[in-house]
Amino acid sequence: MLGGGGITGIAWETGLLLGLQDLGIDVTTADAVIGTSAGSVVGAQITTGITLEDLFAYQVSTPKPAPLATIGPGVLAGFAWSMVRARGDLDRFGRLVGQWSVRRAAAGKTPTLEERFAAIRERLPIQEWAGDRRLIVTAVDVTSGSLRIFGDADGISLVEAVAASCAVPGVYPPVPIAGRLYIDGGARSGSNADVVSDCDRVLAFTPVDRAIGRMRTAGQLLGSIPHLAVSPDADSVAAIGKNVLDPARRAASARAGRAQAAVVAPLAREIWSS
Repeated sequence: MLGGGGITGIAWETGLLLGLQDLGIDVTTADAVIGTSAGSVVGAQITTGITLEDLFAYQVSTPKPAPLATIGPGVLAGFAWSMVRARGDLDRFGRLVGQWSVRRAAAGKTPTLEERFAAIRERLPIQEWAGDRRLIVTAVDVTSGSLRIFGDADGISLVEAVAASCAVPGVYPPVPIAGRLYIDGGARSGSNADVVSDCDRVLAFTPVDRAIGRMRTAGQLLGSIPHLAVSPDADSVAAIGKNVLDPARRAASARAGRAQAAVVAPLAREIWSS
């Protein structure tokens, strides 16, 4: 299970996965991969056959010049106001923050859909679902506020599904799919770990894993299912920095994740081999 966490979250997860592979724990062979936001990118990459070595090399390369996105005070205020008005109802929060995101996009305060799809395509060298691998991508329906999961059988393109899962409210535009609008799956949970309730054991890698209001951490959502939930350690937090959407922090985040794997490996091996 791969959680949300922006551009640096993609890098950290990639480094962590490669570090575990270096130590003999190849979790890319999991029976099911669930991706939320940043995790949907990494999930799509590893299930379509791109090697972790190649993915890591990209993360530590020099980023192309591009406008810098940020989850600034205005975006945080929009989140907070939607959370207050939702009064603990996650579906209502999804609707409120989704509608606010629609207004932001209509006012030209986000990139265009074309720009977002181009960015997602760049991150997905292979843009078709891997039919032999179970990948689940999460998003939130703007109209209902409820969680939506996308998979190969839904007839939705992989690029659309990942773009929807990564549509951070107020930062990127909601994504239209089959007549409905979708925002980031992280609007419900940083992990959406309860989607894997049918699994007998779970490894959860969560760059941002917080309990806010009715939102729950991966560990809380997984409950009694044998699992290991891993978030950035102190060195990784320092490497990620304050803006999770800053490409300049990619390389440090990827290297920190790879280094953290040495600490994670004993517990991960215990879950993975049980």
